[in-house]
Amino acid sequence: MQISPEPPEIVEDKRPPSSWPNKGRIELYSLRIKYRANAPLVLKGITCTFKGGTRVGVVGRTGSGKTTLISALFRLVEPVSGTITKDGIDICSLGLKDLRMKLSIIPQEPTLFRGSIRTNLDPLGLYSDDEIWRALEKCQLKATVSSLPNLLDSSVSDEGENWSAGQRQLFCLGRVLLKRNRILVLDEATASIDSSTDAVLQRIIRQEFAECTVITVAHRVPTVIDSDMVMVLSYGKLVEYEEPSKLLDTNSYFSKLVAEYWSSCRRT
Repeated sequence: MQISPEPPEIVEDKRPPSSWPNKGRIELYSLRIKYRANAPLVLKGITCTFKGGTRVGVVGRTGSGKTTLISALFRLVEPVSGTITKDGIDICSLGLKDLRMKLSIIPQEPTLFRGSIRTNLDPLGLYSDDEIWRALEKCQLKATVSSLPNLLDSSVSDEGENWSAGQRQLFCLGRVLLKRNRILVLDEATASIDSSTDAVLQRIIRQEFAECTVITVAHRVPTVIDSDMVMVLSYGKLVEYEEPSKLLDTNSYFSKLVAEYWSSCRRT
């Protein structure tokens, strides 16, 4: 198969400090991305700065480039040109393992693997049982797991089918609570769960990641209303980047998206 391999996991002379990133500042400069050499650009020259410790909501219609932007932060897709720096280090100079171990994500579809609760929360065996139980308590699963006869060794079936969608999402939250990384991405993480579990998830993230950079790709508009900044993408371009309250006070692209959301809610 003529598929190029991923870049190396470790680049020995480009390893970041163990404390990196300690601020969580992300800078995008003239970022252009396409998925294949002969394909059109998906991101078309985005320049933007996410200050460390801020909550940034990313919104836009289907096909605007939201998921591509998140993929670029993890280098699932490489830039054609432009740069992404995190705390001053160009992420394309790093090995993939050094980069991805320092980022956390709660994905749109919560992923669990066949095995035990312990191996799903801590697949690399880096944390003690006490730390795992503390994470379960914070993500409101401790009581449920404590009632099981095998506790942390209780089984998880293929894709976590013996757990509800809401519980699977809370397990994914437990993973990121264990890692405590400075940058957290929520990729439409509440799209497949009910609004009450969504509210629990958002409250825990506000409490536990108050000093972290949290990037939320929005499915429900209320999820990003209380963000520090909102990034609005349209056809691969950055059209607005401002505090949500200021955008709502004007005839902005964002205010139109909010109006459409509430109109669709009333119809249903």
